[in-house]
Amino acid sequence: QVQLVESGGGLVQPGGSLRLSCAASGINVRISHMGWFRQAPGKQRDMVARIYNVGTTDYADSVKGRFTISRDNAKNTVYLQMDSLKPDDTAVYYCNSLAGAVNNKYWGQGTQVTVSS
Repeated sequence: QVQLVESGGGLVQPGGSLRLSCAASGINVRISHMGWFRQAPGKQRDMVARIYNVGTTDYADSVKGRFTISRDNAKNTVYLQMDSLKPDDTAVYYCNSLAGAVNNKYWGQGTQVTVSS
């Protein structure tokens, strides 16, 4: 059974940084395509960043140059380093495998990120 547990969110001022973690079980992040997604109030859930099994990454235009996705194979964990945060980054952040996201499966509880002065 796949479980994804997100953590690391919180309240941060504009320009600040946060590092989100996604501890995975029942799925091997090293051989899976994984992603971070976010959902702001009243909006749909959107992809933020992806890391493919070969290690390549890509990002939504809105976060390119500010966010970095990575993984620790030994810990079976995926991370999202978020720098230069903006109020528009406020949302609940989720991680998932790309296959899970397409099939609307495996979503965890997410972690709230609030960017405000």
